[in-house]
Amino acid sequence: MKLLRTIRLDPSDTFVFERAAEPGEWAVSGTFVFSDDDPGKLEGKARAAFRAGFLGVSSLGWSTLVQIVEASHDDRRAATEALAKQLVAHFGAPAMADALAAAQEEFEFAASLCNHPHDTLIAMHRSFEDGEIRERFRTLRPKDGPKPLRAFAFLEVEGEEEPAEHVDLAALAKKEKGEQ
Repeated sequence: MKLLRTIRLDPSDTFVFERAAEPGEWAVSGTFVFSDDDPGKLEGKARAAFRAGFLGVSSLGWSTLVQIVEASHDDRRAATEALAKQLVAHFGAPAMADALAAAQEEFEFAASLCNHPHDTLIAMHRSFEDGEIRERFRTLRPKDGPKPLRAFAFLEVEGEEEPAEHVDLAALAKKEKGEQ
């Protein structure tokens, strides 16, 4: 079976998100984190997590990219149990049985994104449209078959075309430091 793991190709996640996921964590889309929020009112790092973050199960941190990897049934069981514990501890799940059912759904959805070769990277764009949260996923693979992945070494993108968006990372970093 295949599941998603967080990956960090450069340090940008560490300053784009309030909490960045550690590389190699099991990951889910994490949309449930925003279920009680008004997405239109999110700002800064919370908005960045809403728009493009996958949730790392162990840290509850965010990752811009996830990688499709091989996983055993024991891996999936352990990841599901870890997410269920997080749902009880941090998201108000009423009981472990309810949390396990929700965690299983999250991992079923994550597994449904893994119908590409292992090592394929997946990026997400989450939006709020017509009163609903929508997720769009893109795959990123090396152009000529599997190669060691390096930042900016892959160019082939599959998925929906999205409008160009400019993010000034230097301005975000200055704002974080309190500079104007």
